[in-house]
Amino acid sequence: MILETHRLLMRDFIEADWQAVFAYQSDPLYLRYNDWTHRTQKNVCEFIQIFIDQQKEQPRTKFQLAVVLKEENRLIGNYGIRVNDREMREANIGYELNIQYWGQGYATEAAQAILKFGFEKLEMHRIWSWCVAENVASVRVLEKIGMLREGHLREKELIKGRWYDNCLYAILDHEWKASQLCL
Repeated sequence: MILETHRLLMRDFIEADWQAVFAYQSDPLYLRYNDWTHRTQKNVCEFIQIFIDQQKEQPRTKFQLAVVLKEENRLIGNYGIRVNDREMREANIGYELNIQYWGQGYATEAAQAILKFGFEKLEMHRIWSWCVAENVASVRVLEKIGMLREGHLREKELIKGRWYDNCLYAILDHEWKASQLCL
């Protein structure tokens, strides 16, 4: 599977992607809002294998894609959409990027592509996401793509011995379609 934006190619993972993923997942700043304290080659290979195995599911309900800079053919992160309930047409999205590429609009660009895929190809009615409330950059991405904050969950997540609040965001198909008319 491949999604393409102006600057990005989003494709299914392959085993050889482990080195690029290992490079960014080993960064302490990346690990800040994650349960992991460090990453090993084995951890990352198992992580990627999960995504490769999901590619074989029929019907496929999980699409975790490698995000590649087209110009450099460099893997800089991953983005995914997971169908939670086909009958209710609900899915959630999640993402991570190499910290060297934060603040350059790549997360928003990839998020817009994954929403388009979710609404147009998967025919979802509602797509949601969550993030640690203190992760202001992630909050900005979700708001830039038109998601509305639906909740603030107090001390929802325990990460490295500290409780963090989470924010819950969502966008509905008719809201997304209306936003596309303005482009």
